[in-house]
Order: sequence, then structure tokens, then C-alpha cells
Amino acid sequence: MRPEAESKRSWHQEDAALRNRRQRPLPKVSPAASAGTDGKQYAKLIDHTLLKPEASEQQLAKVCQEAREHGFYSVCVNSCNVRFVAKQLAGCDTLPIAVVGFPLGAQRPDAKAYEARQAIRDGAQEIDMVVNLGALKSKNYALVLEDIRAVVEASAPLPVKVILETAQLDEEEKVIVCALTSAARAAFVKTSTGFSTGGATIDDVSLMRRVVGGEMGVKASGGVRNAADAAAMVAAGATRLGCSSSVAVVTGGTASGNY
Repeated sequence: MRPEAESKRSWHQEDAALRNRRQRPLPKVSPAASAGTDGKQYAKLIDHTLLKPEASEQQLAKVCQEAREHGFYSVCVNSCNVRFVAKQLAGCDTLPIAVVGFPLGAQRPDAKAYEARQAIRDGAQEIDMVVNLGALKSKNYALVLEDIRAVVEASAPLPVKVILETAQLDEEEKVIVCALTSAARAAFVKTSTGFSTGGATIDDVSLMRRVVGGEMGVKASGGVRNAADAAAMVAAGATRLGCSSSVAVVTGGTASGNY
């Protein structure tokens, strides 16, 4: 049997039921969460983000101070910076989290697992990994599942979010990768890296929520620039927001940029 056919067969045997989650209704959202009149209500949903490769320690310290001041859920940085950020956030409730396989997802599963383990040693409390898009496009679902599971197992018991890069996927691929993420026991599906051709959309967040049901988190990242954007994503089913415009979201401003 061809490897692709075997991969398809094992995928259908293990995960066919998960694809039916697409039909589940969206979870109810409280009126306060969908009104968007007060951006401060979103602070505890925000992963305050600085992922540009040229980020300096001064810039990292600044986002940590902003996170402390506004009570953001976390600060999300490249894995090489998580030790510095963990020290900056010591003694406060804001968590340091790290991205893995970022931004392309084009590493071997064992390389991503190693990066995740090291990031956790350095202080990361959550891991956001980029899925292997090439494997997904090739319909090598066994490799996609292996890729996600490697990071989930390396990170246990800490939560793993799987970045789908939705702007690069068609609807069927989005459904399949959400179901694979659930099968791999990750904690969240996440829309985007912020480094591709597009970020989070209402339609994508809604679809992701339908597929994973109420059992997993959905993180909207890329393009959340103000409180209205945050409200729309939460109403569509997001339970976490990834943005570098976090201060604008909670203070009533509007920022520019992709993330």
C-alpha cells in the first residue's frame, strides 16, 4: 500500500468521529463578552506578543511591563527569549509562553519537541507550536499527528496551542488539522503566526470552534487591533487573543500591524 493511502486509512480509522464536530453549535458567549464596549474585559484573554526576530531586551522588558500594568494573561515570545521574559515576570500572575517551530513549522517532530522542552526549562508555562504545513498539504496526516503529539508529550502537563496558519489552508484542511490537533490532545487551536498573508478571521474562528467543540481553546491571533476586533473574535468562539496591539485593545485605541 502506498504511504499516502496508509496515512489516509489510519487517519479515518482514528479520527473520523472528530470531523463531525464541525456540526456542533458555537458555545454561548455572555453579553458582556460580546458587547466590546470596554476593552479592559479582554485583558485576561490576551497573550501579549513580541515575536519579531530583531526584538531587543529593552523591547522585551517593555512588553513585560505593559503586561504587568494591564494584567494580560501572558507574554508570548520566541523561545530564545523566554528565559529573559520569565525573569521579568517573576512574582506576577502573567505567564511567560514560547513559540516553537516558528514561524514556518518546517522542522522535524523531534526538533520541535527538543525546542519545547528547552523552552519549558527556561521558564515557559505554555507552548505555541506551528504545524507542519507541508505534511498537511501532502495529506500526510500521520506525520501531522506525530508532529503535534511530539510537542504535546514533550510539554506535558503544560498546555500546547497548535498554530494552523489558516490563511494558507482551504476549508477541508482547516477541518482536518483541527481534528488532528484534538486527537493529539493539544489544548488549543490557533489561527495564525502573524507572519503570513493573513491573520485571524471571524469565519475561521467560528469554523475552528465548530470542529473542536467546547473541549478545547481557540486562539485568534493576527489582526486583533482594538476592542471591537476582540469582541468579534470572542463572539465567534475565541477563548484567547494573541496580539501585539494589546494595549490599544484594553485602552480604547486602534493599532496597525499584522499581529
